[in-house]
Amino acid sequence: MMRSLLIAAGAGLALSALVAAPALAQRDPAYAAARAAGKVGEKPDGYLGIVGDADPALQRLVNDINIKRKAVYSQKAVEKKATPEEYAFTSGCIAIAATVAGEKYMAPDGTWKTRTGDAPIRDPRCP
Repeated sequence: MMRSLLIAAGAGLALSALVAAPALAQRDPAYAAARAAGKVGEKPDGYLGIVGDADPALQRLVNDINIKRKAVYSQKAVEKKATPEEYAFTSGCIAIAATVAGEKYMAPDGTWKTRTGDAPIRDPRCP
């Protein structure tokens, strides 16, 4: 339990970095358009996913964001004495919780959902 709390606390701090990456990406009109159109969404594993078919430009954009996220997760995991996968999972929980109405996220069963005004469906292991 304490390990989860420590990872969650660290992931909360990393959310700033996580949010910074999408915030920078949102300056890219293609990313903003894809997010608004529901073509990309947050996944429980902490990475951005493509909803439906992807063109090469969207795939490159998502890959770039995910490479940056992986670097953050790897660095922060070492600091928190967690695995990158544990850290990414906790970050995914936080990123999904931070979605707003109309944005896409992946539910624990692997289906894409559109966030409503209600809380998103998250993995029961989420802090």
